[in-house]
Amino acid sequence: MTATYRHLPLAKAEPGMVLSDELLDTHGQVLLPAGTVLTERMLARLPDHGIESLAVVDDTAPDPAQAAAERAAHLARIEVLFRRHDPANAEDSAANALRALVTEFRVGKEAA
Repeated sequence: MTATYRHLPLAKAEPGMVLSDELLDTHGQVLLPAGTVLTERMLARLPDHGIESLAVVDDTAPDPAQAAAERAAHLARIEVLFRRHDPANAEDSAANALRALVTEFRVGKEAA
């Protein structure tokens, strides 16, 4: 799934939006692949397949204050998860590597 996406009810989906993930029907069959640009005709046919909502790429600019709050929350959660780990302990290379990977995954390379 695309990193920035939003989940919309089908009624709010508009032509030109891009699917962030493949769209599956009620039987698990792929109706549309990720990256599909939605058309009016596609949107009209989706209810026939039991689709009520979908995930689309969110191309709106992120709010800097909200992004900073999310980053701080991720870092705080990482501190809780690794509360018994001393990052200065060079002998604990496995925990150091795991912490770096989790941090990079959650907040990006610059914080790792």
